[in-house]
Amino acid sequence: MGLLPFPAYVGMEDLKRALLALAVDPSIGGLLIMGPKGTGKSSLVRSFARLLPPIKAVADCPFHCDPDSPRDMCDVCRARLGENGKLPVAEMPMPMVELPIGATEDMVLGTINIERTLKEGRIVFEPGLLGRANRGLLYIDEVNLLPDHIVDSILDAAASGWHVVEREGVSLRHPARFILVGTMNPEEGELRPQLLDRFAIGVKVETIRDPKLRAEIVKRNVEFESDPEGFEAKWRPVEEELRRRIIEARRLLPSVKVGDELYELVARVCARLEVDGYRPDIVAIKVARAIAALEGRSEVTEEDVVTGLELALSHRTRAEGLKPPPTKEEIRAALSEALGKRPPVAAREEAAERKSQVRFFPRWTF
Repeated sequence: MGLLPFPAYVGMEDLKRALLALAVDPSIGGLLIMGPKGTGKSSLVRSFARLLPPIKAVADCPFHCDPDSPRDMCDVCRARLGENGKLPVAEMPMPMVELPIGATEDMVLGTINIERTLKEGRIVFEPGLLGRANRGLLYIDEVNLLPDHIVDSILDAAASGWHVVEREGVSLRHPARFILVGTMNPEEGELRPQLLDRFAIGVKVETIRDPKLRAEIVKRNVEFESDPEGFEAKWRPVEEELRRRIIEARRLLPSVKVGDELYELVARVCARLEVDGYRPDIVAIKVARAIAALEGRSEVTEEDVVTGLELALSHRTRAEGLKPPPTKEEIRAALSEALGKRPPVAAREEAAERKSQVRFFPRWTF
């Protein structure tokens, strides 16, 4: 069975919002999607990958280096650029790499082919999945079933944006900037808190119980199976509009401003909830800026901050691991205390989930 277009999926508004924010600003970090099987987590992520705009890359580079950014190039491309003054360029779809459950460390990180390196007198690197995912999306299904040391390596690369391979005295550095998305079914095992907290944002997906929404899900799937081409053509204008908005939001992002009072609001909420470290505060602001850019605004609002806090805190342990992640109700209660009033968008998700048509941004009806 094929994949529905990204905007045709019913519900899962938080997840769509999180994915689109990452498309605008991949530096936000990794996204962890938690939920039971059969809720469409993997399908939505794969459809999201098809939505992403194409990239301009060095044509023969296995890491898809950006020809317009020498500082972000692998060692080989930078050396070639210095020697020749230019590199072959091509436009290509943004890569999506899926990590299999049985992946080995060499498969993920890549390795230096020592035999060929000694024979040819140059470094011959066999790229791993991290290198192939550069400037694209790295998707890990059932991330909780992967060995911890492999997850650690992936998160380290995602945080730094670089991966260094060293073996037998030979080393090579290549960029590893990607949108990291992991899914897990909590019933099949948990991530240890140290790994859980290293995902920048998290979304919990639940089975939809509303009969009208479930009926709409069935209707769209049956319609898609009966006429895939016609269904995709019907949703293509909406996909193109989303793609255009992602491109425009990336351009707008550097100019999006955050008022000092919103920085203080995020800090007060995180302090009240006893959130560990400062990374969640930073992530919440980054998400808020990305959401504002998607809306075409150059200034972050209180509602954007609420979205950022919910995505940044919903999976994080607190009080040095002694408290579980806060619920949305706890986040809103802390926000209410910090503001001295009711949370500004307390009923946003409840209202959205009651719609039979997916509605993400106020002026977009899917």
